[in-house]
Amino acid sequence: MIVSLVGVPGLYIFSIVVIFICLLLIMNTPVSRFFEKAKERREKRREMQAEREKEKLERKAEQLERRQQQKQAERERMAGYGPETVEAAERSRMTARQKKILGYIRDEGPEQEKEDEILDFSLGEDREKKNGIGTGDRDEEARDDRFGRGRGGEREGGTFDDGNEDDIKSEGFGTPIIVGGFSPKKMEEKLTKAEAEKSMLKEEDFNVTVSSSESYRFPPIDLLNKPARKGRNPAEEESSLRAKAMKLEETLHSFNIDAQVTNVTQGPAVTRYEVHPNSGVKVKGIKNLSDDIALNMEAKSIRIEAPIPGKPAVGIEIENERINMVTIREIIDSAAFKKSQSKITFAVGKDIAGKAIVADLKTMPHLLIAGSTGSGKSVCINSIIASILYKARPDEVKLVLIDPKVVELANYNGIPHLLIPVVTEPAKAAAALNWAVAEMDDRYKKFAEEGVRELASYNKKMAGKGEEESVMPQVVIIIDELADLMMAAPSQVEESICRLAQKARAAGMHLIVATQRPSVDVITGVIKANIPSRIAFAVSSQFDSRTILDMSGAEKLVGKGDMLFNPLGSGKPVRVQGAFISDKEVNDLIEFVKDQVEEAEYSENVMDSIERANMPDAEKGDRDLEDELLPDAIELVVQAQQASVSMLQRRFRIGYNRAARIIDMMEDRQIVGPSDGSRPRQVLISEEDLMNMQENTKDMEEE
Repeated sequence: MIVSLVGVPGLYIFSIVVIFICLLLIMNTPVSRFFEKAKERREKRREMQAEREKEKLERKAEQLERRQQQKQAERERMAGYGPETVEAAERSRMTARQKKILGYIRDEGPEQEKEDEILDFSLGEDREKKNGIGTGDRDEEARDDRFGRGRGGEREGGTFDDGNEDDIKSEGFGTPIIVGGFSPKKMEEKLTKAEAEKSMLKEEDFNVTVSSSESYRFPPIDLLNKPARKGRNPAEEESSLRAKAMKLEETLHSFNIDAQVTNVTQGPAVTRYEVHPNSGVKVKGIKNLSDDIALNMEAKSIRIEAPIPGKPAVGIEIENERINMVTIREIIDSAAFKKSQSKITFAVGKDIAGKAIVADLKTMPHLLIAGSTGSGKSVCINSIIASILYKARPDEVKLVLIDPKVVELANYNGIPHLLIPVVTEPAKAAAALNWAVAEMDDRYKKFAEEGVRELASYNKKMAGKGEEESVMPQVVIIIDELADLMMAAPSQVEESICRLAQKARAAGMHLIVATQRPSVDVITGVIKANIPSRIAFAVSSQFDSRTILDMSGAEKLVGKGDMLFNPLGSGKPVRVQGAFISDKEVNDLIEFVKDQVEEAEYSENVMDSIERANMPDAEKGDRDLEDELLPDAIELVVQAQQASVSMLQRRFRIGYNRAARIIDMMEDRQIVGPSDGSRPRQVLISEEDLMNMQENTKDMEEE
């Protein structure tokens, strides 16, 4: 019947549809369940991920709350000393340090501290990060808290860590140290709060220092001025040079000199005409025509270089009508400066061809700078110091600046690269050079013990051993005016300079000596023989030029930074237009560097040795006499278990000289150990030993 109605094809179609519907009915439930389960699994994963994110946020909130509670607890604990006490203590520390430095420079007496000044004792301040330049540029993290945190969250130099009160207590800062041997409980019962505060050691009494090297940020290039070019039209410039070259050829032909101008190079200050003489023409004949050429060329000054090194030509250098200034930014921003790996690379200037000239003090290894007043000597020294600030961190290079003229380098006081404050007195300068000689000998002894030959190998070996504290920086000693030192102590200064110049290179110590009076009584033959690299600025006579360079030529320079640069191994000096840095640029650079540290960290060991070297004989003889503050000072350092001159200055409000003598007395009595660089001295006895010594002394007095 169905076949008759729909036919055989229709029956097939009907059968297929029925089978398909049955299959769908059978498979509907499993398929739907499969999709539903997949959907449930996706939703479950989302829920689990949301729960994990929620747990992370809750943990972060708990950690943040816990840190806030710890900081609050630390503030409350510090507030236990009394707000006035803490604020006055911090201000006292800053004032004492500043006055100590001023007293060192001016030789003043005991310090007077202002107790009524208030300093904000805030925590958690961040400093902004700025970018540096050059190959050695690094971006360092600003410190997280008031006292500073080193890299990796580790505390340096015994500083505080706001986020961990337990660490503070483990360092001895969690509870006050009580003078007199009483327990804190008994002190609370028997003493008033004011008496207790007076009797306890404050945190400022400890020699807590923060290393400025780890957080040093290299100065940005924007602190330096961009070069300003105000030249004529290039076409007019080229036409003028062609006309002068033709005029020079005519001048030579008029004196029967057969030569042609083959090349013209215009530099910042002078233009060099390369003259190629034909065969049979004597070079000496061209040199003898110097005055005649200057007359015909209407030149202000002329210098003849015969021949040009490496070229079959004679160079006739004629001063430009207008000197184009070479800024230090052009040199520091150049590829030559950036690619140099040495930390004591400095900017020199540009040669006649416009090439940036940089020099490595390590290969020189010492430098003599001479020139008359106003020739560019002081600007050159400022350029050298600025280059080091752009290249090296304070722990890599230390500076010793000697400025008998007082006003030239005094503004560098306070930068972290200084080993000691700028020395302005000739007597102290001689003592500083003596210290440098002793330091050089001490470094060579350490090299011999480790089996190395130079500073770089020694530092690499110490770093490989993990003894980072034994790594030593390079030291650059800059003397701005040698003539004043030679007048004050000629034999002592000359001997120290010669010893340093002969041996200090491998020890990583380099000498830069500048003078405006290049006479033989200032630049002696011994000094000149031991300082191979020279920079000669404009001088007044040929004799002065020979004193500096052993050849004439400096008397032909035009001034304003025009120099003859003769480094070790160059053969003949190169004429360079020195890099210019203005006073404003210097001050901006100094302020940027000084803003990175709260106060300069000078080496008390070096300052102490210089002071003792300048101490009068009568005062040296009185060193063994007991100071009235000695018993109190002994009690202080024993309870603190560390000793330093600055700690005694802050605690007893005395001058540097007296505090240093008290430390020496304690060392003679074997109460404290010897000096250990910038770190506090080790105390050799305990409180119990001190009490026994005091009891024995009382028994002996009673008997």
